[in-house]
Order: sequence, then structure tokens, then C-alpha cells
Amino acid sequence: MNTPIDTELLVACQQCDALYDKPQLKQGQIAKCTRCGSTLIERKVDSINRSFYWSLAGLIFMLPAILLPIMGVTLAGQFHQASLLDCIIVLIERDFFMIACLMFLFAIAVPIVRLSGALYIAYSFKFNRLKPSLLNFFRAYHHLDHWAMLNVFMLGIVVSMYKLTDDTELSVNLGLLAFIFWLICSTMSAVALDQDYIWDKLEKAFTNKEVNHENS
Repeated sequence: MNTPIDTELLVACQQCDALYDKPQLKQGQIAKCTRCGSTLIERKVDSINRSFYWSLAGLIFMLPAILLPIMGVTLAGQFHQASLLDCIIVLIERDFFMIACLMFLFAIAVPIVRLSGALYIAYSFKFNRLKPSLLNFFRAYHHLDHWAMLNVFMLGIVVSMYKLTDDTELSVNLGLLAFIFWLICSTMSAVALDQDYIWDKLEKAFTNKEVNHENS
């Protein structure tokens, strides 16, 4: 008679699909695959606190990054400057509705939701406010990593500045600095979050309770 395997005690390599017994790691330790050398599990140091403060800082920089002028352009004696929100409004006025919607979605909406989600998750762990709904919330947050496009928009700003330098005078405004800090905070809040640790804690806290409840 075959004994059923508890898959929660196993970990698979994402590169070569090798299976290992799930190791119990301390903060700062890394488990690597002996076959291909890729990282299986990494326990990040002070993950919850770092993600909490990076997310909080990102939300603080959010309004300046959106509302303050990013850069100013002097052309033919006239000076113009625009913020991230101004760019979206201009696109709408010129009937580029699809581009304006995509720009709002990927450059504003998704980063805000991502930062707010990371802050809520870190807050729940930091102050021990874990709820069963947090498991589904974290699953949804996990998919937002594929929709983060702040870095692409930043690349567009850099390319635009490079092309305009020969014909115009450019001035960097506080909006661009705030946007850079916003981009850094958004990236670091996701990098600092130890997703393996959060999955383990949530599954142990709520999945086992659901199974026990069904058995009773």
C-alpha cells in the first residue's frame, strides 16, 4: 500500500523541477538546488518591517510623483512643464483615449494598488492582524508583479529627455525626483517581501484550520 506524500513538506526547483524536502531556514539563509544551483528558498532578513516602511514611503512619494511637474521644456522662448497627470489629460484632450487609459493603469493605478497591498500585508503580519481573507488577498497581490510598469515609463522619460536635449533646454523638476523615489520604493517593497515566508505562515494558520473544520 502506497503512503500518500504530503506535498507541503516538499519544494520543487523552478529551473529543473527537482524535488527536495522543504528545509527550515533562519533569516538570511538560502537553500540552493544541488542539481542546477538555482535558489529554492530564501529567508529574507527583517522582511516584514522593511516591506512595511518601503511601502509607506512609496505612498508618501505617490502624490508628489503624480502631481508635481516632471520636467520643463524651453522652446522658442516659451517654457512648458508637465506632471504625470498633465500627460494623461493631454492625451485625453487629443483623443488618445486608449494610450491615456493604459498610461493611467500601468503608471498610476497598478503601482498604487501594489504599494497599498504590500503595506496591508506587512501591516497584518507586523501587528499580528492575520485574517482568513488575507490568504486570497495575497494570491491576488502575487499576480500584480506581472503588471508593474513604472520602470517602463521611467525609461520613456529618459529616452524623451535624451532626444530633446539637442533642440531644447530641459530642466529637471521635483516631480521627476519624486517619481524616481516612488519607483525605488515600489520596487524595494516587493523585493523586501518574503513571499515564501508569508505563504507558509498563511497556509499553516488557515489552510489547516479549514481542513480540521471540515473533518469535524
